[in-house]
Amino acid sequence: MTIRLYDSRTQGLRDFEPLEPGKVGMYVCGPTVQSSPHVGHLRSALAYDLWRRWFAYRGYDVTFVRNVTDIDDKVLANASEHEPWWAVAYRVELEFAAGYRAIGILPPTYEPRATASIPQMQELIDTLIDRGHAYVADDGTGDVYFDVRTWPEYGALTRQRLDDMADSPDAPTRGKRDPRDFALWKGSKPEEPADASWNSPWGAGRPGWHVECSAMSKRYLGAEFDIHGGGLDLRFPHHENELAQSSAAGDGFARYWVHNGIVMVEGQKMSKSLGNSIYAAEFLALAPHVVVRYYLASAHYRSTIDYHPGALEEAEAALDRIRGFLERAERALESAQVAGPGDGRVPDAFADAMDDDLGVPQAIGVLHETVRAGNVALDAGDFEQVAVARERVKAMAGVLGVDPTSPEWAAPASGAAEAALGALVEKLLADRAAARAAKDFAQADRIREELATAGIAIDDTPDGARWSLA
Repeated sequence: MTIRLYDSRTQGLRDFEPLEPGKVGMYVCGPTVQSSPHVGHLRSALAYDLWRRWFAYRGYDVTFVRNVTDIDDKVLANASEHEPWWAVAYRVELEFAAGYRAIGILPPTYEPRATASIPQMQELIDTLIDRGHAYVADDGTGDVYFDVRTWPEYGALTRQRLDDMADSPDAPTRGKRDPRDFALWKGSKPEEPADASWNSPWGAGRPGWHVECSAMSKRYLGAEFDIHGGGLDLRFPHHENELAQSSAAGDGFARYWVHNGIVMVEGQKMSKSLGNSIYAAEFLALAPHVVVRYYLASAHYRSTIDYHPGALEEAEAALDRIRGFLERAERALESAQVAGPGDGRVPDAFADAMDDDLGVPQAIGVLHETVRAGNVALDAGDFEQVAVARERVKAMAGVLGVDPTSPEWAAPASGAAEAALGALVEKLLADRAAARAAKDFAQADRIREELATAGIAIDDTPDGARWSLA
């Protein structure tokens, strides 16, 4: 068994060889919590959730780190008199967390906030200054910059020549030796809030964006680790700058670089100026959450997803075929009293597809072929083959996190179902009230116990009994 992945740095498929046998250290660039998440953020998080799940299935012990950038120019820009920057960051962080939970993203092993690793960032900056790869601006701002011309390998990740690169836009060029030098530390400015600043050897200020991830990945995974992931749009300048500063500091850093593709809407890149951005909450409201996960997972993680009306309906129809087989097989096997193999294995063809740079589209093809074979076996009354097919389908859907019969995707009661539940409970409460009025306390207690068994809690108040789902 060999897992292969596409390494963005070498621009080719490579066999995965972990730094430490049996273990995988993954660092994924998480959100800059400046504004509400969009569907592209969900897609990126899901890509690395699938990688993580597959490594775990293959027996690796995975340490998965996804950071939160909670101090940044854009976070400060979106603050107001009524909502300070740290409140904006926390509110938006909760929105991201809700979106991740909704589509079944596993919680990271560690989820560090940038503001909790300031000393580690300052230590890295100090090392770069000592090694001659960074300098304090001589204009009195307290800014510290990485000197790109001192690092000949700058541009190695994206295969660019320094002289062909655009100027770094993260700070004014007045204090820079080269317009492409990027900020490691940003000196405090009078117009910025005082609590968005930390003391440092170079003056009060805050970290630049790029140095945050280098410091946090080292803190939680070590100076060298296995995989660094993120969206394709982060390759330059963010990941290029991370690689340069960490390597210049003497760290091995990431052995493999993995990038996921973007999400487009009807042939156009999502953009606020075009008015076609789809926010995560809006997208999640369009279909059951398992359908959203299935849709976002069904394309290869490195490809571009082009969303169009009807796409979620197609995904829901595909999931319905899986659900229909599983439910039909469950009933037939229960009646026939036939058990499956019980080994929880996925078919070899599925495993081969997943080992080949996480080939989810091909793996899903194996999943649906197994569903078709299972339905044929059901029609033929071949229950032993039905049992095998059912277990294989459960295993594959479980690895992908899209088993529509899993309890995690059970929808809460709503609409007509909620109304029906409410009517039944209110009728039982009325019967209980009548029993108590007639001093038939045994009957009243029985009704309360029946409701409790069904997961319904009763609270007796001066205004009468109130109920809720326990």
